Amino acid sequence: MPIRYLLILGAFLISMLMWIDRACISAAEGDIARDLDLSPTQMGWVMGAFALGYALFQVPGGKLADRFGPRIVMTGVCIAWSVFTGLTGVVRQVGWLVGIRFLFGMGEAGGYPTTSRAIYSWLPIGERGITNALIFSGGRLGAAIAMPGVVWLIAVTGGWQQAFYLLGGIGLAVAILWYLLFRNMPEYHFAVSAAEAHYIKQHRAADAELSIEDDQTGVATLNQILSAPTMWMLMVQYVAHNFTFFFVASWFFKYMKTTFELTAEQTGWYAMMPLLCGVLGNWLAGVMVDTLYRRGYWNLSRRLPAMIGFVLAAVGMALCINMNTPLAAVIAMCVAIFGSDMVLSPSWTTCLDVGGRNAGTVSGAMNMVGNIGAFCTAISFPMLKEAAGSHEPFFYLAAGLNIVAVFLWFAIRPDLPLVDCAPQGAAE
Repeated sequence: MPIRYLLILGAFLISMLMWIDRACISAAEGDIARDLDLSPTQMGWVMGAFALGYALFQVPGGKLADRFGPRIVMTGVCIAWSVFTGLTGVVRQVGWLVGIRFLFGMGEAGGYPTTSRAIYSWLPIGERGITNALIFSGGRLGAAIAMPGVVWLIAVTGGWQQAFYLLGGIGLAVAILWYLLFRNMPEYHFAVSAAEAHYIKQHRAADAELSIEDDQTGVATLNQILSAPTMWMLMVQYVAHNFTFFFVASWFFKYMKTTFELTAEQTGWYAMMPLLCGVLGNWLAGVMVDTLYRRGYWNLSRRLPAMIGFVLAAVGMALCINMNTPLAAVIAMCVAIFGSDMVLSPSWTTCLDVGGRNAGTVSGAMNMVGNIGAFCTAISFPMLKEAAGSHEPFFYLAAGLNIVAVFLWFAIRPDLPLVDCAPQGAAE
């Protein structure tokens, strides 16, 4: 088996753990709010603090990966988020909890940009779509496991604090394994054969042969990256994605439990269904991206899955407004998250296309602004309910953002690099 497939497996498992640690606070929300006497608005700030820390440190995380390489940076990322996962179980005041979750978000921020930098050096261009899909589906699977799994873990370990301690310890072990087994370039890996290294070099981006330690040819400043219209369109469309998806990772559990008067165990199983549909959406989009690319449709291979995904996300969020049973609500959310997760592979693959050696920074910039949408979801869902007396404004807003994102993809050009704006290959 090619060693690069083991890289994909490792990134898949890290993505899964990232989302287990991220989503576990949603499943534990009832226990935490009861023990610390927190209101829904205060819990909104706790969840939003993660999203804010996560957003603000995306670009620094990507810059570090571009400069020092995925091996050392991912090791540091795993250590940081795992430490703050464990510390979440220590705090007893809302101010400290908000601060710890902000630092936890900072710790996780470099995860996906660093993964993008690893993919850029290790994977042929024609394998980027399905690779991104598999990695992000690991995150969705992790979040799905977290919903019923954390409820079970709390019962087994004796409390939500112990569950956070255990998850933090697992993350520290993963950090050690990544450092021991990964190398920044396939040419330097002890287990990669000469034949596989040659194949990768023949089919990856040309400037990927410039290692982390080489000259700065093709390295752009942050100002150059942010001055490109494509960069801004990628960031704005990712706001729409995150505004939709983060609802499932933050408030959907409580929404289902309180709206339909379910037990925690029942809610956990319902809440995992949309996330499993997200896994399927990831896989479908990944296959579409690579299949269309291999047939010569570079731009279409990125645009079509993303546009279909945003349409489905808009439809699903709009349908949520009139759902009167838990099954109907879950089906509507499944449609929304299936579509929303179809956006991931084309979005992150486009960052690799247009970013070049700046793949970590470009991915980080998109994820930074995109996660402002996650922050807005965390705080706006309870606030809009309090102000309007209904959840309808939130779902209308989410549907509208997804429609805007559809039109942005008409203008995004994956075949034009951000630095010199010279075409990299054939477009459709």
